[in-house]
Amino acid sequence: MAADGEGLKRKGAVMTLAPPSPPAAPPDPVALAAALIRAPSVTPDAGAALELVAGRLEAAGYAVERLTFDTGGVPVGNLYARIGDAGPNLCFAGHVDVVPVGQEAAWRHGPFSGAVADGLLYGRGAVDMKGAVAAFLAAALAYGRPAQGSLSFLITGDEEGPALDGTVKVVEWLMARGERVDHCIVGEPTNPQALGDAFKIGRRGSLSGRITVAGKQGHVAYPHLADNPVPRLVRLLSGLIAAPLDAGSAFFPPSNLEVVSVDVGNTAFNVIPAEAQATFNVRFNDTFTLDGLKAEVIRRLDAAGTPYELAFQPGASASFLTAPGRFVDIVAEAVAAETGRRPEASTSGGTSDARFIKDLCPVVEFGLVGRTMHQVDEATPVADLEALTRIYAGLIARYFAAFAPAGGAA
Repeated sequence: MAADGEGLKRKGAVMTLAPPSPPAAPPDPVALAAALIRAPSVTPDAGAALELVAGRLEAAGYAVERLTFDTGGVPVGNLYARIGDAGPNLCFAGHVDVVPVGQEAAWRHGPFSGAVADGLLYGRGAVDMKGAVAAFLAAALAYGRPAQGSLSFLITGDEEGPALDGTVKVVEWLMARGERVDHCIVGEPTNPQALGDAFKIGRRGSLSGRITVAGKQGHVAYPHLADNPVPRLVRLLSGLIAAPLDAGSAFFPPSNLEVVSVDVGNTAFNVIPAEAQATFNVRFNDTFTLDGLKAEVIRRLDAAGTPYELAFQPGASASFLTAPGRFVDIVAEAVAAETGRRPEASTSGGTSDARFIKDLCPVVEFGLVGRTMHQVDEATPVADLEALTRIYAGLIARYFAAFAPAGGAA
């Protein structure tokens, strides 16, 4: 019998061994990222980019589920793909939808060109986050099917939009069908300056609200005939921001409440307005639960002693933390092996789809450097994209060595 990788050839009546076939070339993450950029996918229309990912995964033997949800009024495409039918299941989660390009004429290279110039890959989504999707895709395809365990992808077209019909719905779908995901990597751009700076082991929660104070419109020269709501709104806001919410916690910075708008809808100098409104947002740590923070906001407003209406906005999210342990260490070790330094474990920044995935399994975020995300001329160094692919490849190998000791690539 021929040795592994060898074939038999018949030459006359003599059987001879053919030389082994050369190994397939590993996928090129730069080419994959450029192809994704050239598939325009301004949120929520990510169909072409999703199909590109699905096609590559199907060709590699992944079982691909295309999932469309429409609770927000616009159909949104997503996919879940898996290779392997046993645990542990390591999932990569990301999005291929992107924000609008802004002033297209201001781009040095077309926003959907996927051009490479001076060592940079240009295009909308290069950093946030088609580059990371391509890097993990390249790493996973090069690794192959785990001998023990599974690799999976959760890719959405609704992260940059309202996030109503994307990852949150896929997570609900996975839980309803009993699909187990053991750990997840999200490819958000986590590094502030250089690859290897930081990874996210949690995120602060987010709560927004609108305060409305009713008054009575009138002439400023006759204030006794009117009721000015502005001074009362100022008292409410002063009480809301007078003291810090907390001093931070072991893994989180202090919570911050920011008043982001004050509006009376009045353009006249001689009219007392009939109503005044203010909006605010709180980014909060694990000192508060969502309900506990709402109660604290109401307590502070009530202390001002003036009537008001308060409406908390939909889409609030609680803070979460993936506690340090073996999985967090594996991610840090893979980054350090490539970059030479252990990344900072961070919980700063805004929200991401990790806030939904944390209900499914422990989740850590690591991706590219985020300096140009959402900007004109969004771009990532080709060297960073190649290094990120090596980091993800090392992460996959370490993961199955740790959680499936008999595993490895089939």
